[in-house]
Amino acid sequence: MSTAELKQVQELVDATVRFCGDSGDGMQLAGTQFTTTSALAGNDVATFPDFPAEIRAPRGTKAGVSGFQVHFSSTEIFTPGDTVDALVAMNPAALTTNIGDLRDAGVLICDSSSFDKRGLEQAGYATNPLEDGSLDQKYKLHSIDITKITRTAVEGLGLSQKEADRCRNFFAMGLVFWLYDRSLEPTLRFIEEKFGKRPEVAQANERALKAGFNYGETVEAINTQYHVPKAVLEPGTYYSIMGNTALAWGLIAAAKVSGKRLFFGAYPITPASDVLHELARHKNFDVLTFQAEDEIAAVTATIGAAFGGEMAVTSSSGPGIALKAEALGLAVMTELPMLVLNIQRGGPSTGLPTKTEQSDLLQAMFGRNGECPMPIVAASGPADCFYAVQEAWRIATTFMTPVFFLSDGYIANGSEPWRVPKAADLPRIDIQHPGPIAPTNGDGAHGEGANGAGGETFLPYKRNDKLARPWALPGTVGLQHRIGGLEKQDVTGNVSYDPENHQHMTNTRAAKVAGIANHIPLQELDGPSSGDLLVLSWGGPYGSCATAVHRAQKAGLSVTHAHLRYLNPFPRNLGEILGNFKQVLIPELNCGQLRMLIRSQFLVDAVGLNKVQGKPFSVAEVHQKIVEMIEDRG
Repeated sequence: MSTAELKQVQELVDATVRFCGDSGDGMQLAGTQFTTTSALAGNDVATFPDFPAEIRAPRGTKAGVSGFQVHFSSTEIFTPGDTVDALVAMNPAALTTNIGDLRDAGVLICDSSSFDKRGLEQAGYATNPLEDGSLDQKYKLHSIDITKITRTAVEGLGLSQKEADRCRNFFAMGLVFWLYDRSLEPTLRFIEEKFGKRPEVAQANERALKAGFNYGETVEAINTQYHVPKAVLEPGTYYSIMGNTALAWGLIAAAKVSGKRLFFGAYPITPASDVLHELARHKNFDVLTFQAEDEIAAVTATIGAAFGGEMAVTSSSGPGIALKAEALGLAVMTELPMLVLNIQRGGPSTGLPTKTEQSDLLQAMFGRNGECPMPIVAASGPADCFYAVQEAWRIATTFMTPVFFLSDGYIANGSEPWRVPKAADLPRIDIQHPGPIAPTNGDGAHGEGANGAGGETFLPYKRNDKLARPWALPGTVGLQHRIGGLEKQDVTGNVSYDPENHQHMTNTRAAKVAGIANHIPLQELDGPSSGDLLVLSWGGPYGSCATAVHRAQKAGLSVTHAHLRYLNPFPRNLGEILGNFKQVLIPELNCGQLRMLIRSQFLVDAVGLNKVQGKPFSVAEVHQKIVEMIEDRG
């Protein structure tokens, strides 16, 4: 009987795998390929990439560890998983920073060649954990000299040792592909497309991938293979999409359904830069990208594009949004439609640039001088970015106002299956511009101009029933009007220092934003409309909260989940919902910003579950808090 025939195959409902190593070890590539392969195999997938904060931390140190976690399932899932079933650690630093998340009896694969004296010292190990018995009694430890085997596999291709070692991630991929019964074909196609211009590199990566797969197939020490069946998903064409990619595609779609050219003005900043990168690839869709010299130039150019009649969008993260604040006041004063994307990260200042947080909600609400309200829309996950940003643009154009769109590092870099919609099914966004005002003088001139006595007068701040002013395109005959940051006279738009007018215009701008509540959907609930506990969430924690609530509901607890997309204004039925529950729990990756707003506006003594560790909530954290609150009250 062959070694392969002695292997056991165990069927699982779901599994979670994490690749981790130095930032130069190709762990993001390994995770991405495993994700793509799992999606093509028909699994539901959720991912969590974890990048080091420094561009190039010293090799082998804890600060330089990069990781990628993939949760794949035969059922619908919402999170990248709480605990890890299989951990690949390419060096001691990766092991010590990630081993705490590996479940008992989980599979642990380590590259033994990196566990030398220097590597162990950098990770803080006094003894070698692969040899001292501290791991093999708790986990299914496979200590493999990945470096040596990879070098042997690529011999004869003329690669340097450094180039050969870069193939180690493909060996690790191949082994994990075998472990979870994944096909090599998608990654083999990727290798050809990515490295085809360097045949020796393509061949080396292919050899390393197959060497890893064959190692699992033939080595007796690895005697179990796992199989996760296909998930039952709604029929359609699916794409494994990251949040920033979905956001970029959503912007392109919004431009098309509203008949506008997309102008995107941005200054690079982690984790928002990939939106700029992605949009720059799609000039064929009439996308104009402008990489500005700084944040202020980016936002003011975007305001200019909005004035010019384009679909105007700018993006950044918290530090860059702070620099844009003054100009955003100009956008509010001029009442021009534009989108401001904030892909949130850990702060303050530079903070944790590659780690997730949702601590810019109050910045979006109040981070400008004067009474300066802006609507806020937040995405709940990677695929939702596509649809939520289209809704933000609809609000901006319908109500003639700049709109904040909030995402975060977890959403931006995570991925999940996205069912590709039909273009014809996307809702249209109807935009109307006032037409020209024809001259009335006999010589064809306008007498005193559009606002003169010689003809019809254009009133740039005359409002419709939604309190939106007209969006006049520059160059349109007869629509000349004053523009700028000084207070506007009601209706005419002329500069006004009148106290009563300023009061009126301030109240009107606030009423316009508040009135958006009458034109957005009512808040939906996942669970009964009343009960012991309401879990209220927004942004990235959606998956953890939804899963935790479902788990508690199955256990018979009286709990309901409400997830907010609209944060300013809130849905008009939110106050009624809050009043129907004995307790309200608000999990946030900040110190209680939504909780502050809910308490202030609705006088509800909401309880916070707060975390600012650069990591998303686990399902267990939210579930434990749900149980505690219900049991304590009961």
